[in-house]
Amino acid sequence: MNWTAIRAIYVFEMARFFRTLTQSLISPVLSTSLYFVVFGTAIGSRIETVEDVSYGAFIVPGLIMLSVMTQATSNASFGIYFPKFIGTIYELLSAPVNFLEITLGYVGAAATKALFIGVIIFVTAFFFVDITVQHPFAMIAFLLMTCVSFALLGFIIGIWAGNFEQLQLIPLLVITPLVFLGGSFYSVTMLPPIWQTITMFNPVVYLISGFRWAFFGTADVPVAISLAAIAFFMAACMAAIWWIFRTGWRIRQ
Repeated sequence: MNWTAIRAIYVFEMARFFRTLTQSLISPVLSTSLYFVVFGTAIGSRIETVEDVSYGAFIVPGLIMLSVMTQATSNASFGIYFPKFIGTIYELLSAPVNFLEITLGYVGAAATKALFIGVIIFVTAFFFVDITVQHPFAMIAFLLMTCVSFALLGFIIGIWAGNFEQLQLIPLLVITPLVFLGGSFYSVTMLPPIWQTITMFNPVVYLISGFRWAFFGTADVPVAISLAAIAFFMAACMAAIWWIFRTGWRIRQ
């Protein structure tokens, strides 16, 4: 394993994050604060509790997941797309590094950025609502796995994208709607039976459910299924990345 190469890619990507700190960090925190004001205060004043948890606290895991998923995907996709755009991807491909080392560098940096934002939003939530975490180690585990899995997805999107518009296509048109429809602001049990069944085909439901269980001890689906779903998602993304580098699909275009 070429740790020097991994470190070089990781440090370069993290440096870019701190150069654009306003866009990369402050913007998502402000957006999430607005969600707390609108959903936690305005709507929360009309909905007292959900599953014996105050509505303002109930939406915290969903808001963290919303930011983490979108930020991990966006950072990873831009990180690998930009070398393609300016042509430096050929220098990377000709260097003595394999696909795993390249992936670890870019995905590791994107996951770190998303994790950093998730922690900041978690701390910000304490200014709006009272939060208790029943299973802190499980919360950290779910947060880390979500950061890594969606950074892997973003890496694939960055390779697939042919222009800057396509970089935002999947996060805006697929991931964000799935998060909103995945129980971020409500419990799946509040839906009519037919919609509960349909919602179970949304993979984001399992991530948010497991993450919320770490906070409040309640979940819409069993925790074991949530862990299995995210593990399968990570394995599928890694298999896709291995195939991409093996065939050269979209990398040299």
